[in-house]
Amino acid sequence: LKLIAIITMLIDHTGAVLVEGWMQQSAGGINGIYALYIGMRSVGRIAFPIFIFLLVEGMEHTRNRWKYLIRLWIFAIVSEIPFDMAFNLEKSQIFSGQLLEFGYQNVFFTLAIGLMVCIGIRIVEEKALKNGIKIVLNLLMTIAGMAAAELLRTDYGGIGVLAIVMMYLLRHRRVVAVTACCIILMFSSSLEMVAFLALIPICFYNGERGWKLKWVFYIFYPAHLLLLWLIGLLTGLAG
Repeated sequence: LKLIAIITMLIDHTGAVLVEGWMQQSAGGINGIYALYIGMRSVGRIAFPIFIFLLVEGMEHTRNRWKYLIRLWIFAIVSEIPFDMAFNLEKSQIFSGQLLEFGYQNVFFTLAIGLMVCIGIRIVEEKALKNGIKIVLNLLMTIAGMAAAELLRTDYGGIGVLAIVMMYLLRHRRVVAVTACCIILMFSSSLEMVAFLALIPICFYNGERGWKLKWVFYIFYPAHLLLLWLIGLLTGLAG
């Protein structure tokens, strides 16, 4: 699952960084380039639901949820400069010394905020409280998490956080959970219809641990963004 998510994400980001630059240089006049761009961005929609599923699985099986959360926040911060270089900054800004831009933050921030809300919900679940109080507390935490994502302007924003929470709440019914997650993501873009294809690999997941790729995504995320920016720079496709 991690490999599928990583590969589809790489295809998506290659389209967003390199093919979009190519398309802009062509002034949008070549239909084939635009079709390639849309195709690659569509394939990328498969990645996020898988990462959400893996996030919830990770929370369920980790020995220490707080260390898991801290790790996400650390890599959110580490990934922000490569993310901004690839997506948010012009070449002239980077060469003039600007490496950060706070108008749009990477997806690790969304995952971290979503995990915080899920941990909060788990704590409430374990308390001896009336169901009505639990529902209110869970709703307030979800709203707060969505608001935080919107204020930080994270990738997928509040919709992403809501999708994570829904995946967690419905985690014992896998197909329903992924379907609900994808429906929520469609509110961010009609292109998210392709996200439903994530159901296929997730349904084949047998619950067993596969290859030991614990650190692959954490390292791959900032590394591939930096590499794509460098390729764009060398080929003249960077902004």
